[in-house]
Amino acid sequence: MNLHIEEMAEIARAYCGLIEKVEVADSSWLREMSVLLPRLHACVEALGTGDCGDEYTLMPDLDARFELFVLLRDLLGNRDGYWMEFDVARDSQSMSGSLADDLTDIYCELKHGLRLLEEEPDQALEDWRNGYHMHWGRHLVDAERHLYELRSQNRLQGE
Repeated sequence: MNLHIEEMAEIARAYCGLIEKVEVADSSWLREMSVLLPRLHACVEALGTGDCGDEYTLMPDLDARFELFVLLRDLLGNRDGYWMEFDVARDSQSMSGSLADDLTDIYCELKHGLRLLEEEPDQALEDWRNGYHMHWGRHLVDAERHLYELRSQNRLQGE
């Protein structure tokens, strides 16, 4: 494996490990996530664009994905929702962004690549690149932006 793939795998393992220990998370969990996401962003960008073709092998387990989403949403509480640029109404019910959704989608994509890495490293690389450019890159940017806002408001620690 080349250096960029090894670094991506290391950061993907760190991210997935952080998500997987959410049930026993302390107040520093979200702060750790806010530090890890920019590293992940830089690392996946360093992988390049690849062919960005239609070949993409992720077949998500929707039940497991929903369970993780609910767990994260409950943990985040009122820190979960955020405004998207197209949101019009200004009541909390109309917030369309969800940090729990962002973190869940990123997790599913990274975990998928980690499962492929041993047997099919080229496919893992392509799925990470293509998935990032087609789907989870937007989640990553949105999560980084929202965590920045939470940090600037001193709201990263548990309430």
